[in-house]
Amino acid sequence: MDIRSFADFWPYYVRAHSRPRTRLLHATGSLLALASVVLGITVSPWFFLGAPLIGYGFAWYGHFFVEHNKPATFGHPFYSLAADYVMLWKMLTGTMGAEVARHCA
Repeated sequence: MDIRSFADFWPYYVRAHSRPRTRLLHATGSLLALASVVLGITVSPWFFLGAPLIGYGFAWYGHFFVEHNKPATFGHPFYSLAADYVMLWKMLTGTMGAEVARHCA
């Protein structure tokens, strides 16, 4: 697969997150990772360590045990991180279902 931009990556990412439970696990991990960053800023820098552990823990569980595929992080770490938060935003705004329908049809 030739991925040269985020626009090339996004359809691949959506197809790798076709199951609602995978997306829910990602959203949970992303929100908890953000909370860890906020706590790292406001309470103690030790909370920064939790951000990647929590974020990737939830996401990778979804890939290995729900979606049964390889996390996109392994091949495209920066696009994958950006796509996690694009997906979270789309989930929160109710537009992610349309993305799944468009790219997984």
